[in-house]
Amino acid sequence: MNKLAAAARGEIPAELVIHNARIANILTQSYELADVAIQSGKIAGIAEHYEGDKNFDASGRVLIPSFIDGHVHIEDTFMTPPNFAKIAAIHGTGSVFADPHEISNALGLAGLEFMFAASLNRPINIFFGAPSCVPASEFETPYEELDINAIKAMFDKNLVTHLGEMMNFPAIISGDSEAWAKVLLAGKLPVTGHAPGVSGKALNAYISAGISSDHECTDLNEAREKLSRGMFIMIREGSSFRDLKTLLPLIRENPLNACRCMIVSDDITARDLLTNGHMDSKLRIMLREGINPFVALRMITLTPAEYFRVYNLGLIAPGYNADFVLLGGSEINEDFTVNEVWKDGRLIVRDKDVFDVIDETEHLAPVIKTRVKNIPSESQIRIPVSEHEGELINVIGITEGTTITKTLNLVPKVREGFVVPDPDNDVAKIAVLERHRDTGQFAAGFVKGLGIRRGAIGSSVAHDAHNFVAAGSDDESIITAFKALAEIGGGLVITEGKNVIASFGLPIGGLMCYLPPEKIAAELANMETTAENFGVKIPHPFMVLSFLCLSVIPELRITDQGYIDITKGGRQDIFVR
Repeated sequence: MNKLAAAARGEIPAELVIHNARIANILTQSYELADVAIQSGKIAGIAEHYEGDKNFDASGRVLIPSFIDGHVHIEDTFMTPPNFAKIAAIHGTGSVFADPHEISNALGLAGLEFMFAASLNRPINIFFGAPSCVPASEFETPYEELDINAIKAMFDKNLVTHLGEMMNFPAIISGDSEAWAKVLLAGKLPVTGHAPGVSGKALNAYISAGISSDHECTDLNEAREKLSRGMFIMIREGSSFRDLKTLLPLIRENPLNACRCMIVSDDITARDLLTNGHMDSKLRIMLREGINPFVALRMITLTPAEYFRVYNLGLIAPGYNADFVLLGGSEINEDFTVNEVWKDGRLIVRDKDVFDVIDETEHLAPVIKTRVKNIPSESQIRIPVSEHEGELINVIGITEGTTITKTLNLVPKVREGFVVPDPDNDVAKIAVLERHRDTGQFAAGFVKGLGIRRGAIGSSVAHDAHNFVAAGSDDESIITAFKALAEIGGGLVITEGKNVIASFGLPIGGLMCYLPPEKIAAELANMETTAENFGVKIPHPFMVLSFLCLSVIPELRITDQGYIDITKGGRQDIFVR
């Protein structure tokens, strides 16, 4: 007997029936009071008077599909997949589409295989994209390069369901055969994009490869253009970089755009997840901004499911997976609470308690501590000005709240023939040291906007190659930061002179740890508070620091290979010529 069909017809009791649910129907944009019958992990039917072996009375409360995050980097939470999944599930998330290029840069293919194994049998579905850019560009040095053969192996092993963000947009636009081959390898699977500021004919060339989404829009006109050219717009609302309010006019202008727009996290911290929530927090923002609840709900349920062609998620309808959330009231409003969460018809969350989850991750992880011996001396990272006296220098200009940086031409502060940090004008020195192969390769430059007045902050979380990065007010503190990072095997550090003031170890590839979310949040809060005592005022300073190394976002960046401006073709000099 086909039990699913029999339960749908009401001829046999379903395994579970949710009675008296006020179902939020995204398609009709209305509520429907009915019973929901669940059989074999699927929704068998929606109607009145179903009978079940197990029964749950919703008492007229709102039942919605579980939330879906269409683009997130789990590694940036510092949590392993099991711990991330628990927190996400508590907030009503049922699925995430994760891009594991962070761990793949730090540990190669073994890093992705760990993430996949650690994601199995969790309270949420974790779908991975094949990291398309390891390294992100030729100007970064990862643990190992993952070429087209490595990507093919990911698909062949069923580790991935789509191609992760194609960050090397100059290569795609120029018709580079290797970059195009990676996109073509995906076949009919979704290919996610990353094209900050790309417009006009260059955008046409980028999209023509088959790249169908973008999460880097920070400007409304940019988003409008990409939407008009057929792209799905992933509206980012992360911890440091928040574009939701800026881009919501896309939906206000035409609510039908919700069919082509989704809200994503991209990069989010454990502290943010615990304090503000996950996709539920993004829904609350949209409701506060006056977006129709059903339209808002679509962008974090059905739209990402349809984009990624997972046609059994994102809707409460017959044949769909029984992944849904029961809210605390009879309306979707900005004060809603997530009370119960089901996955595949199993109740997994009730009043913020997650249960029936097995965590067997620790033995899976390739815990590779960074053993860097070739650390430059203070004299080596000095920047002489002898033949450039009186010239301007290029300085990375931080733009708070966005990933975009500016190239600033500033008069350098000079002492004894060397360009030095200028804390009074918020100019710090920044240096990046290659850490995967222990080559000793490094580069130094300057950054404006961190606010640091003494000491240095350092991290092994440095997108995307994740080498060591440190920024500070003096060379000694920067070198001490590199030494401290090598000693703890990667993580976050704060130093002053020869002293390590605070540190937080991340032993899994220098990116993650086994601590529970609450402990991670507490450690990060301590590091950020300590940084404030050194003058750092920018929110989430370690995340901001990490993105200064990402060579594929305009304008000026720094990697172990030097100053990089991807829009100008690559390497740039410190001095303005």
